[in-house]
Amino acid sequence: MVRFIALFLLAATLWFAWALAIPVAPPVPQTLLFPPGSSSKTIAAELERAGVVRSQLAFKLLHYAMPSKKLKAGEYRFTRAASGLEVFERIARGDVLVHSVVVPEGYNMFEIAAAVEAAGLGKKEDFLHVATHDTELIRAIDPQAKSLEGYLFPDTYLFSRTMTMRDMAATMVHRFQKEAQTLGLSKDTHRLVTLASIVEKETAAPDERPQVASVYSNRLSRNMSLAADPTVAYAALLNGNYRGVIYQSDLQSDSPYNTYKFPGLPPGPIANPGAASLQAAMQPANTAYLFFVAAGDGTGRHHFSANFEQHERNVIAYRKAMKAH
Repeated sequence: MVRFIALFLLAATLWFAWALAIPVAPPVPQTLLFPPGSSSKTIAAELERAGVVRSQLAFKLLHYAMPSKKLKAGEYRFTRAASGLEVFERIARGDVLVHSVVVPEGYNMFEIAAAVEAAGLGKKEDFLHVATHDTELIRAIDPQAKSLEGYLFPDTYLFSRTMTMRDMAATMVHRFQKEAQTLGLSKDTHRLVTLASIVEKETAAPDERPQVASVYSNRLSRNMSLAADPTVAYAALLNGNYRGVIYQSDLQSDSPYNTYKFPGLPPGPIANPGAASLQAAMQPANTAYLFFVAAGDGTGRHHFSANFEQHERNVIAYRKAMKAH
């Protein structure tokens, strides 16, 4: 009897060593998604089916032997040989696969939604639903907000496939709040973020942003229309008829975002500004400028003017430069 028990223990030890200690490589690279709530039984079965571990039974027994270690839901990528013990430890750590979502300065919520979908994290329509409905995420800082536009801070984010669209949007909003705190943005948030979003869309040159902000601040103080092309483009985008350029019909739109037709700032941000544009909106340059036009030299810079006559001369110079190019 003792001999039989000894042989059984030896066989069990060898089997466990074969099942859990000796590395095994999947036949091809495997990406496995374990949704939240997945049981150890389900995870073990999927690992064996994919050739990541030799025995689901051994994997489950290992989990039962280590109850303090919880298996984490998520997406995992297996490309090289690893022992069952290594696989177990990796899933217990939650060493999940993450996807990079790059949000450049000036992206609007539609472009961000497309970037989320392109990263394989879900449908853009689902992200847009959150961006247009979950305004409670920013209610404390902007009670006027009709969407999350303006508060999805530009950055490079690493998201997992088990995160919800709300989780992702909340991460971007939290990033905005952190940057706003650093900048000292605490009052008149809705107005400043709306202005900053227009500044962001008007120039890619960081050193020009305080000047652009000064133009719009000066116009607002004189009750002049902002006449900002990016707001007209955004109005067309919201209406689902933006065609890549602005047409005369767009300038006649009754959208409150049409700053050629309606005075003052639009109802809300038209994009998600970065720190430089937020700073410019908070502290515009001290100028008398009321107009600006692209330089037309391919640099993306602008010529500024304080009166319409000089602006007209700058426009003529711009047209000549464009014709020459």
